[in-house]
Amino acid sequence: QVQLVESGGGLVQTGGSLRLSCAASGFTFGAYTMAWFRQALGKEREFVAAITWSALGTDYADSVKGRFTISRDNAKNSVSLQMNSLRPEDTALYYCARDARRFSRVVKTTAAQYNVWGQGTQVTVSS
Repeated sequence: QVQLVESGGGLVQTGGSLRLSCAASGFTFGAYTMAWFRQALGKEREFVAAITWSALGTDYADSVKGRFTISRDNAKNSVSLQMNSLRPEDTALYYCARDARRFSRVVKTTAAQYNVWGQGTQVTVSS
């Protein structure tokens, strides 16, 4: 079945780094834009980063630009999020998500445009 499984979360100090990974299965991974979202306790889910199916296009939330990097390996059906210079406000449950449409020409940044989600991986940044 269609599945996304995140890994790599954990506890890190301010200024530290983590690398999140998302393993996809059950669909043609290389045909879909993939994204990372996050949800902090008591807040709405928010867009973090996305990468097009071809890996030629990326987009980032302003809050993470210059610190986070999204990448994908279509041969391994995986998407990653390298997070550097982490801050306490980055603390959240991070979700991997798949675009609802194949071969999208634009990077989408709203959760409603993604229809497959992983279970999430917790990132906690201590001050």
